[in-house]
Amino acid sequence: MCGIVGYIGNKDPANVIIAGLKRLEYRGYDSAGISLYRPQNSTLLTVKTTGKVKELESLLGQKIADDSVQDYSGLAIGHTRWATHGEPIEVNAHPHLSQNGKFSIVHNGIIENYLALKGLLSNKGYVFRSDTDSEVIANLVEDYYSGDFQEAVVKALERLEGTYGIIVMSSLHPDLLIAARNGSPVAVGICDDETIIASDVSALISHTKRVVYLDDGDVLTASKEDFEISSLKNVPVSRDTTHIDWNIEEIEKRGHDHFMLKEIFEQPAALTNTMRGRLNIKEATTKLNGMQMEPSDLAKIDRVIISACGTSLYAGLLGKYYFEDFASIPTDILQAAEFRDRNPIIQRDSCMLAISQSGETADTLAAVREAIRKGATILGICNVVGSTIARETGQGVYLHAGPEIGVASTKSFTCQVTVLAMMSILMGRTRRLSAEAGKRMIHELSRL
Repeated sequence: MCGIVGYIGNKDPANVIIAGLKRLEYRGYDSAGISLYRPQNSTLLTVKTTGKVKELESLLGQKIADDSVQDYSGLAIGHTRWATHGEPIEVNAHPHLSQNGKFSIVHNGIIENYLALKGLLSNKGYVFRSDTDSEVIANLVEDYYSGDFQEAVVKALERLEGTYGIIVMSSLHPDLLIAARNGSPVAVGICDDETIIASDVSALISHTKRVVYLDDGDVLTASKEDFEISSLKNVPVSRDTTHIDWNIEEIEKRGHDHFMLKEIFEQPAALTNTMRGRLNIKEATTKLNGMQMEPSDLAKIDRVIISACGTSLYAGLLGKYYFEDFASIPTDILQAAEFRDRNPIIQRDSCMLAISQSGETADTLAAVREAIRKGATILGICNVVGSTIARETGQGVYLHAGPEIGVASTKSFTCQVTVLAMMSILMGRTRRLSAEAGKRMIHELSRL
């Protein structure tokens, strides 16, 4: 997955974007780039390269040193790319400029109808520099522009089929930054006299702990002072503010060679946080307030469906044993990527568990939405507070494992397994699980 960052404010925009991109390096990428606004001549400086962000930082420093324009406004966007359409070469790296060079975009996602749009724009005389699907967005914005920046972006978005998390800047409107989401995460930080946007809160945490997550179909129009969110139909919408309880130190290696090694050693603390306040030894049960279900509701559940991908799916395989052994509930495991195609039977008293560390796993989110359409009770098991799956399920259990940067899951897997054990105890105590057995299991969990 690509990483995107946008900034408008009074700080040095190059420093903000480069720092943000470095926070997103764990996602994997093959190229990186940045666009900056130059107020003296109202143009955009765009620098792109294959390789690492540190190479982009060095190249950008050289470009700025050689540039006759030395003052840059506090407006910029940046991107780390993992190649999909087009090989990993400089011309395919983001940001992508419109043909007239006045609009610049960064995009995370896949535009499925880009070839048709590219053909239409080519017939109008637009010349494409890259092989990417993303470049069509920049040229669509230019094509629709007639003085209203937001209107042009919205009209361009209405033509797109596929997924996107995008940020758009323009030399014609240096006081604005526009972002939008459809199937790819976008978050905005609430700050004083600046706005920073990113695909992941790790790029925001050094600026603020208060963030707003966009929902699909949202369009964000931001200035230094404030931002507004509206729908594609230009109807104002309100989104909840989420407080991020991570500290900046938690997304740094702190003496370890790798994030994965650091997170392996963090497992005892992560488990403590996952279980804190949730083990009720006196009543031989667990307390999971986020589930928002009465004991009578739990007792009615006659089938559990666990849907997840990757490591979360492996945690679910252990969960199947827990629910069947401790709670006597038949449990099925469904790969989230196959959930919709299999058309699973979901009945009124079925309960689906959607497991995702990030809360943004696309296939798991699609499974959640399909289960919602079928009327299932759905519980999310996520680590990231305010994530899409957490919001759309409306109830569930947070891991509280702290940020996991390493691509190979370690502490989140351990905490997922622990949460599934706690959930099975809670459901089991409404059935045949005795108080003695419940106390013994809780005691063993507490020893972890």
